[in-house]
Amino acid sequence: MAVHVNMKRELRTLKAMIEIYCHDHHRIRSGLCPECTTLLEYARSRLEKCPFRDDKPVCSKCPVHCYRPDMRGRIRSVMSYAGRRMLFRHPVLALVHLINGMRKGPKK
Repeated sequence: MAVHVNMKRELRTLKAMIEIYCHDHHRIRSGLCPECTTLLEYARSRLEKCPFRDDKPVCSKCPVHCYRPDMRGRIRSVMSYAGRRMLFRHPVLALVHLINGMRKGPKK
């Protein structure tokens, strides 16, 4: 299955956010702890099944809640914590994510 450029960037952004969170909260020097690895794999599987594909909005503007409630809570915690830190650690990904967040989400 061919993955669109925006979807690849979205996955890179998710991975960067999870890495920031894991390194700061779980004190992992390199890589991810098992819990965060599971979260990243779950997020990747949800992203691959996104019904919007090329027109995928940022998660906060998406009309479809594709994460299980427990995983949604975990990814919200990660995004809330890492979002502020992305600008310093991954400025290009952060700016592209902010710009994409200004777009209107798709209709249900």
